[in-house]
Amino acid sequence: MTCLGNFIWWFLGGFFGAITWWFFGILWSITIIGLPIGKQCFKMARLQFAPFGKEVVTVDDSKSSFFLNILWLIFGGLELALVNLISAVLLTISIIGIPFAIQSLKLAKLSLMPFGKDIVAKID
Repeated sequence: MTCLGNFIWWFLGGFFGAITWWFFGILWSITIIGLPIGKQCFKMARLQFAPFGKEVVTVDDSKSSFFLNILWLIFGGLELALVNLISAVLLTISIIGIPFAIQSLKLAKLSLMPFGKDIVAKID
């Protein structure tokens, strides 16, 4: 079921969301200082491509993560969160789209504060 959900997700907007993450990742990776932020963007792009069967866990609550999250929020996080939020609203139009809207809301929340988070396979 996870494979089917990811396949349908890809066509319902996951591809465009992932391209947006990649775009921000490339922009941040232009400078040496932005490389950690770019690396996290590429990790989140992989999640945006296939969010089903994965969950986000907090691994680091240090002050450096807090600083990077604030910097990210100002320079890219709001735009990505807004894209995922709009996608979630559009997906709730039909009953079939509700599980996809839930994934989009998960990604919108993650778009605001992605640092200190890691993606792991969900064990059922």
